Amino acid sequence: MEKAVACALKGIKRGGGPFGACVSDLEGKIIACASNSVLPDKNPTHHAEINAISAACKKLGTHALDEHILYTTTEPCLMCRGAAYWAKMPIIVYGTNQKDAKRLGFDELNLTDGQFLKIAARKQIIATEFMRKECLGIFAHFRRRRGKLY
Repeated sequence: MEKAVACALKGIKRGGGPFGACVSDLEGKIIACASNSVLPDKNPTHHAEINAISAACKKLGTHALDEHILYTTTEPCLMCRGAAYWAKMPIIVYGTNQKDAKRLGFDELNLTDGQFLKIAARKQIIATEFMRKECLGIFAHFRRRRGKLY
């Protein structure tokens, strides 16, 4: 998660949103990390989680990350949660939650952990509020640096 936080802070400097993500194997070896690049890339799908999953798949030469963990600084939105699910990722770990992101102005269509797990055919382990303080710090940094959402 430390690398995801660092990625998010670097991404803000490049004009991206306050989000970072990393993919590691089950033993903790980091495969790929990325930040949100929606605005710089002018692409609404370039969330940190999507970017990290894409980079990990490319690096490993596979579409399945069934023995990998997604670390993300904020609870994934519906698109990113779906991407992790389709990549067969068994574990998602995040720092801040949807309510935290909404207070900053990010109000994407979200599905709570409980709602998602109710409809999912494959179960995922979800770990919440991991390094929450550090992840909330990203939001504070974003507010100071940008002053506005978009």
